[in-house]
Parts: sequence; C-alpha cells; structure tokens
Amino acid sequence: MQVEIKIDKKFKEPKIIIVADKMTEEIDAVFKILSESGYKIIAGFSDNIVTMLEEKDIIKIYASCGKVYALTDKGEYVLKLRLYEIEEKFSGASFVRISNSELINLKKVKSFDLSITGTILVRFSDGSSSYASRRYVSKIKKILGI
Repeated sequence: MQVEIKIDKKFKEPKIIIVADKMTEEIDAVFKILSESGYKIIAGFSDNIVTMLEEKDIIKIYASCGKVYALTDKGEYVLKLRLYEIEEKFSGASFVRISNSELINLKKVKSFDLSITGTILVRFSDGSSSYASRRYVSKIKKILGI
C-alpha cells in the first residue's frame, strides 16, 4: 500500500481519500482504524464507488428492502452497517431514531409538524420529509423539550 501525505493550506480540515481498484481487507482495516478514532464517518457505496460520509453531511439513515441507506445533499448511498450499529456509532451525536427503520440528523431538520395526531412529520433542509412512528413520539418530544 502506498501512503501519501500532502500539506495544502487551502484545506481547513484533513481529508482522507483511498484510491483502489477494489475493496480489500487492508482497506477495510484502515477504514476501521479511522472510524474508531473518534472521527465519526461511515463508508457509503454508490455505483462501485466508496465515499466516506461524515455525520454532518448525512440527512437521514433508513432501512428499506433489506438494505440500509444514507441520504445526503450529494445523493443516496448504500451502507454495509446495520441500523443499530450506526445508531451506536453515532450515539451522543445529533442522530435520533424516529422509527424502527429510520435515524435522522437533528442538525438537518427544518421543522417538526405536530398537527397530525399521534405522530410527527419531520421536514428536512433538503425538502424531503419523514414521519415519526407513534412509538417514538414521546422520545422525540423529550429530546426537543416539548
């Protein structure tokens, strides 16, 4: 494996890019080391390209048709982790579970609509929306201080 470090003053925060012809055990090991270092990132897959997704860029994470997806402003990515693993990884962050199949980033929420009895409509900064299931309404209200 080749390692290259480039110092460039135009970058305000470190950026790590791994370029390879395929995913290998060695790359996976490097990713695990980076992700366990307190820097909260996850690998997102789209068209055989692996993109490192930072928690601040993720709008929501949801499960559908047996896969887990992350929605960002730049697109949708398939994740290799299970929803509960992502919830554990981002514990203490701005992510909250709103249903059995969805986590949302509170920093990407535009508004919460409480007018629908028994549920909450969540509107995101990108224009998309989701519904909180009845089971999680009280938890969300507690987090929001309502």
